Amino acid sequence: MQDLSMKLQEIAKLPPDRPMSMPGAFYTSQNRFEHEVATVLNSGWHCLGRQDEIPNSGDFFTANLFNEPLLIVRQAEGDIGVLANVCRHRGMPLAEGRGNVHRFVCSYHAWAYDLDGSLIRSARMKNAGFDSKNCYLHNYNVQLWNGFIYVNLRLDAPQFNFPKLNTLLANYKPESFRIVHIAEEVWNTNWKCLVENFMEGYHLSVVHPETLHGYTPTGLARKLLSENGYTSYAANYPKNIPTRGYGASGLTEDERLRSTLFALFPTQVASLAASLLVSLSIFPISAGQIRVKWTMSTYGKDLSEETIADRIALWEEVNREDREKLERMQIGLASKHALSGPLAEDDYEGTVRDFQLWLATQDRKHS
Repeated sequence: MQDLSMKLQEIAKLPPDRPMSMPGAFYTSQNRFEHEVATVLNSGWHCLGRQDEIPNSGDFFTANLFNEPLLIVRQAEGDIGVLANVCRHRGMPLAEGRGNVHRFVCSYHAWAYDLDGSLIRSARMKNAGFDSKNCYLHNYNVQLWNGFIYVNLRLDAPQFNFPKLNTLLANYKPESFRIVHIAEEVWNTNWKCLVENFMEGYHLSVVHPETLHGYTPTGLARKLLSENGYTSYAANYPKNIPTRGYGASGLTEDERLRSTLFALFPTQVASLAASLLVSLSIFPISAGQIRVKWTMSTYGKDLSEETIADRIALWEEVNREDREKLERMQIGLASKHALSGPLAEDDYEGTVRDFQLWLATQDRKHS
């Protein structure tokens, strides 16, 4: 594991015009994965979904992040909270899936909790050592940004702030998009592989010749902004293709003629276009397995129900194509011959280097 940390630092120090990929063990070593969970992943902000998944008081959905069961809920006053989905009595999960409740009631001994996590009923608990005020559900560190919900497992973690990225996305009005589709899948790949794959345009025309090449060909990919914590690139459209939705009134012509892809490290990747927002939240399970939650949102009433259904089907196929390639690559990455290789120029794989630089910085912080 120490050798991989040293290799990461070496690659981060390479000249920008001579970038290299990390060796396969960086993606297949379980020891490396456990190091990442204890450091960069445990301290990072993770996207759980969209705010309008839970529009009403009592709406909730659940998630699992590094063996921590989470309960994401719209509380009585309208705030969104992320609670530990673990009864304070004997550890039973309080809810699963998604739904709407007035309170969370444990299915084991009927302890009941308010939407803010406070204990409101615990039948027959008369022992002197029992104090209901000490039996509230843990409240996690939450941040809301552009309509997304983020959690950090550390209560002392500062909230992120990316003014330049906010400006890049502002004209699209991402906070105004409405959710139309949610799906979850398990992929047999490393979490970093999906971040890197989604964020580079080099593979678009090769892996997606029928689904994406026609309107986001590799040759038109252009790198955009990056800072310590995110990267972005433009998947530009040929000017002769039909309109793909008008979007917000303040969009420039260039913004309407591209999908703006961004990654908030460590585990969210997203594609934002005039009328369509697709976000993938990555929940790492092991060195070679992840759970992927992907959501699709649309702007206003720009797209008909038929068009939305077509876009869902298109993205299902795009995800299938990526998943197939990444699962095959995971096999190859386990080889002793999966060594560092040269990366393409900035517009095509510069975002991969951005991710490497961020990971190297995080590794130094926790060394």
